[in-house]
Parts: sequence; structure tokens; C-alpha cells
Amino acid sequence: MNQVLAFSTVDVVPERGAVLAQLGIPPGAPLAERIEGLVTAAAALFVEHVAPAGILAEIPRETFASVYRGEGLNAPASPVETIAERAEHLALFAVTLGQGIGDALDRLFAAEDFALAYTLDAMASVAADGAAELAEQRYETILRGRGWATPDGAALRYSPGYCGWDVTGQRTLFASLEPGRIGLTLTDSCLMRPLKSVSGVLIAGPRTIHRFPPSYDFCDRCETRTCRDRLVALFTGARA
Repeated sequence: MNQVLAFSTVDVVPERGAVLAQLGIPPGAPLAERIEGLVTAAAALFVEHVAPAGILAEIPRETFASVYRGEGLNAPASPVETIAERAEHLALFAVTLGQGIGDALDRLFAAEDFALAYTLDAMASVAADGAAELAEQRYETILRGRGWATPDGAALRYSPGYCGWDVTGQRTLFASLEPGRIGLTLTDSCLMRPLKSVSGVLIAGPRTIHRFPPSYDFCDRCETRTCRDRLVALFTGARA
């Protein structure tokens, strides 16, 4: 199975609360009129310029092992490698919000409209993560439609640059997935273009295979720890 995923604008519009949290505004905090105006203006720009797309390609466990190995720069041990070995299904994926968002950000920064640029950037970052979550859900739906019967099964994403998977893994991932079909390219430094994009592997299996202790050497250096939030959502039912 290798297919382009269709997303509508409505699919990827981020929740207001998530955007405010990305901006560092706690739940329930009153918003100054200027902040309210920035959020409203950023939302209008987002809807005007977003062009979401995705791609999904199943991959055998042995082939993924080669993709993951990449240029041999991964951490000596990582949860990605261990979890993939226990997977029931694997698929490479990429999602993007399209070049229009990046172009809008470039114009705002060039005009020194930094407050609006920062707000739109935060909104787009939340939306890109949301699109990746949609890819997880779409893959689960595809698997269920084909008879996947694991009652507590879930597909969770892992990306190069995180959890011990070196960012240079993008090169072998892109070579296998060929996301140029949705307008995605890779720079020499393994940065994706358009910028607001997410790629990686979807690992499907019993939810328990995704549980791992944050005790790897690289966990102490991690600045985001978003994997912990996703695991909490997975095991508390916040992510259905």
C-alpha cells in the first residue's frame, strides 16, 4: 500500500487552546485585545495559505531496518529500533502544510511583523503535528478495514531527529518514500521543505509496545519530550 493522503483545510485547522499553549499562554488566562487580534489574524492567514497533503507507504520490517540504519549515525540503542521489531505493521509517512504557509511567514518576517509571524508560526507548528496525528488515524483506519484485529492496537509515529534516530535518517526515508509527489524535498542538512512538514514511520501494534522508560542517554538532552505527551494520551484514552 502506497498512497497519497487527502486532507482538507478543516482537517488541519488547529484547536485554539493548543495554539495558545504553543504561545505559552496557560488555559483560562485572559487575553489582551492585541493578542486576540494576532490570533484572529494568524488564523485568517493560515486558512488562506495552507495546502495540506500527506503520503503513506507500508514497508516490511526488514526493509525498515535498513531505512532506519541509514548512515549509521543512530544512537547505540533506541526505542524506535526496539518497537519496530515488535510491530505488526509499519508504514513510512510524510505530511506537509504546503509552501504557502512558509511563504506567508517569510513575508511577515521581511516586513518585520514579528508578532504576527510568531503567532502564525506557532499555529502552523501545532497544525503540522495535528496532520501527523491524522496520518496515524488514517493508517489505523486502513488497517482496521483490512481486518487488523488487535483490540488495543495503535499506530504511533517516530521521526528522524528524535528518540535516537539521527536526522540523517531523513535521506534513506525520503529515498524509500519519495515524498516529492506531495511537493516535499530535503536540503543537504536534512531540513524538509516546505518547513512545516513531518515525516517518519508509523509503527502499529498493541499499545504496550510503545511504552518505554525515558532513560536513554539522549532523553536527558531532549528539549521537547513530546513523545511523553503522546504516550500519556495513548494510554489514558485522550487519543482514541
